[in-house]
Amino acid sequence: MNRMVKNRTSLGARTGQSRAALALCLMAGSALADARIPVPSGQPVELLDVLLDTNPGALWLRFRFMAPTIGETTTQVGYEAAIHDMEFLCNKLVVPYVGKHDLDPARIVISLSDRSVEFGQSDPKATQYFETYRLEDARCIWEEY
Repeated sequence: MNRMVKNRTSLGARTGQSRAALALCLMAGSALADARIPVPSGQPVELLDVLLDTNPGALWLRFRFMAPTIGETTTQVGYEAAIHDMEFLCNKLVVPYVGKHDLDPARIVISLSDRSVEFGQSDPKATQYFETYRLEDARCIWEEY
């Protein structure tokens, strides 16, 4: 049976502050008090959703982040910088989450969006970056498609 579960309850992600608290707890030792998650590029990033998706025929774990400064102008964070942020988020947030919840995902998808877009919906004005990973020895390995 295929299913899509919005796993917000187990995340405790009902508000920006609780999402931030979860993210910061998972990152072990970070002392930030706001909703931002520190990433290599320094851009502001906040956790929006964690989705457990079995529609592809296996468990895909989808971590969706708001990153309002992504884009391709010179004042925005471009894809080349954002890919390092996505790998960082996968290794520092997703790997502990998988261990804590005893999950065995076939794939992990990290997405950054400059605005909130409902999962599965289209917004031509939105900038979104996606990367897919697999877990190997408790590390996120980029999957080329």
